[in-house]
Amino acid sequence: MLNSDFFALIITFIVSLIWLRLNDFAAHKGWISGKLSRKIIHIGTGPIFVLCWLIFPNSTNSMYFAALVPLTITLQFFLVGIGVLRDKSAVQAMSRTGDPREILRGPLYYGLVFVLITVIFWYNSPTGIVALMLMCGGDGLADILGRRYGKTHIPWNPRKSWIGSLAMFSGGFIFSSIILGIFISMGIFDSTLIELFPTLMIISVLATIVETLPLKDIDNITVTATAILLGYFLF
Repeated sequence: MLNSDFFALIITFIVSLIWLRLNDFAAHKGWISGKLSRKIIHIGTGPIFVLCWLIFPNSTNSMYFAALVPLTITLQFFLVGIGVLRDKSAVQAMSRTGDPREILRGPLYYGLVFVLITVIFWYNSPTGIVALMLMCGGDGLADILGRRYGKTHIPWNPRKSWIGSLAMFSGGFIFSSIILGIFISMGIFDSTLIELFPTLMIISVLATIVETLPLKDIDNITVTATAILLGYFLF
């Protein structure tokens, strides 16, 4: 029982829901702003979920069981976004203006990316983990630090700043290194972290460049697609 996909699924659901609801509660109480809560969720969900992969037995169906977690939560997002479900706390935590329809853009894409990467990559390649960490740690930190400290904007996109791009690169690279280091220590991947550093550097730099492009609300797609394409050739 303790070494089963079903047990791992339940634990992952509980951990994920606790994380989401803590942030929903903090935003609803006004302890943090909706924008900040949205980005904290964005940053933390990826590492938490990917680390939960380690409690799955890695059987033939493990990836599908794991993918049920983001799939179910994403379905909830969709139902809240179209007005079928009412969840004021979730709307405050995941939207910029309090409009539930905002969830149908960034948060919905975010969840769908989790589902696809889990099913496609799982333990088979570091590519999926790197793509998720760039989307979570990189893109999330870029928004927080860019808004707060970004005074000098990038010439081709006034909505982006050099500080934000530095945060994107640093966050993506550091998050990827930490999570891959844990997986390597558990014997999931054969390479050493030092061997992977040059590839992580290249992917992080190019994903950061893509993140600066003037494409609104699809960073979750463009950043991960870039990482996946590069990972396919480099890993």
